[in-house]
Amino acid sequence: MSKGRFFIITVCVFTVLAVLVTYLPVQAQEKVIKLKYANFIPPAHKNAVLSEQFCKEIEKRTNGRVKITHFGGGTLVGASQIYDSTAKGICDIGHTVVSYTAGRFPLSEVLDLPLGYASGVQATKLANAFYKKFKPKEFDDTEVLYMHAHGPGYFHTKKMIANLDEIKGMRIKSTGVSAKIVQAIGGAPVTMTIPETYDALQKGLADGVLLNTDTLKSLRYGDYCHCTIENNGLGYTVSFVIAMNKEKWKSLPPDIQNIFRQVSEEYANKMGQAWDDADKEAKEFVMRKGGHKFVVASKNDVAKAREKVKPIINDYVRNVKAKSLPAEEALKFCQDWLQANP
Repeated sequence: MSKGRFFIITVCVFTVLAVLVTYLPVQAQEKVIKLKYANFIPPAHKNAVLSEQFCKEIEKRTNGRVKITHFGGGTLVGASQIYDSTAKGICDIGHTVVSYTAGRFPLSEVLDLPLGYASGVQATKLANAFYKKFKPKEFDDTEVLYMHAHGPGYFHTKKMIANLDEIKGMRIKSTGVSAKIVQAIGGAPVTMTIPETYDALQKGLADGVLLNTDTLKSLRYGDYCHCTIENNGLGYTVSFVIAMNKEKWKSLPPDIQNIFRQVSEEYANKMGQAWDDADKEAKEFVMRKGGHKFVVASKNDVAKAREKVKPIINDYVRNVKAKSLPAEEALKFCQDWLQANP
């Protein structure tokens, strides 16, 4: 081979290598993983804002390799369809409530029982500890990123009352476990949507709600509810789950999966704190407006409430145990955890 020809071939080879070295990384950077996040929570709510921040944090830590579009307020999928839509791949990530699909997550329903929760942070930490401990098979069709839960639910009524005994006969907006609590206390549970509840309070079709304090401000129930009975003997919560489509999760590179795990752990804590902050803000909000009374239950009233809701807990154990699931173990784990983490 002549020196001239060798020189030309060498130059061509180095030119091709140079192009590959500079061009391929650019191409790799342009291959962005795009995901759709379905959320039913209204966009202005603290937890919806945090969900959007979660998406941006993933994008930041992956250096733009992952971009998540957040659809709040049920604009992509309705609240009760979010989990199944995530499992089927209609959306890639779904944020929903465990109790929205009754019977779908039987073992995990233990989290919503009236176990005496004191805060959203406490309820959120227990929810994630429970999931890590039991890894319920009911979630096997998705990859659970994290869970969170709001602070204790209380009775908020239109008229001033002194204790739970006066709930008897009242029409109270409630669903799932909270409806069972209303019945146990002697009230009449009424199932209705969020918009219907506001109208029902306004028109006198409902006498109150059994929900976390945040709703007095965020859902404006404080416009008509002027009394809150803070009785942690009820102390129930509502647990939320953020899950990813199983196949989409498996398709992610290991380093990106690790980033999702890290950010999820951080945002679980942020969600729990956000619920507590929202409850505090709502309480301060209605107090500033005036005309709202918060009644802190006596030790005797707390004890009475715990006795009244015991049948609900017993029913959970009996029904879930009948499905060959470790109901007693799940309940004991939660009760022991709450006692060790007041």
